[in-house]
Amino acid sequence: MKKVKSGTRSPAAKTNGTPKNVDEYLAGLPEPARSTLNKIRAAIRSAVPAETTETISYGIPAFKHKRVLVWYAAFSNHCSLFPTAAVIEELKNELKGYSISKGTIQFPTDKPLPTALVRKLVQARVARNEDKKPR
Repeated sequence: MKKVKSGTRSPAAKTNGTPKNVDEYLAGLPEPARSTLNKIRAAIRSAVPAETTETISYGIPAFKHKRVLVWYAAFSNHCSLFPTAAVIEELKNELKGYSISKGTIQFPTDKPLPTALVRKLVQARVARNEDKKPR
């Protein structure tokens, strides 16, 4: 598990200001970031309650059910999932080999996405949200 310094990433999205919705955010991405982020989006969608909505929060895509569950975004050389620090701590043994920071996991865009791991991270976040556990 490699720790990454905050502030060492640049966004991949080329937009004029904050995107209005997730589709607009994705449309502004180059490949392979767009394909990777679409896979992350599908994995998240398969793990959240049916009534979950998509939104833009802090300028990046997010899934919301009562409150924001997870955020995800594309950067120059990777895509990130933001499931909160508590979820990363809970599943840190399964994140060995991935670059992480306090609340972020980075997935390289040139490697296959571990969709089962993404789903597991999201399911852990949903469980915390439902149980009202600390984020």
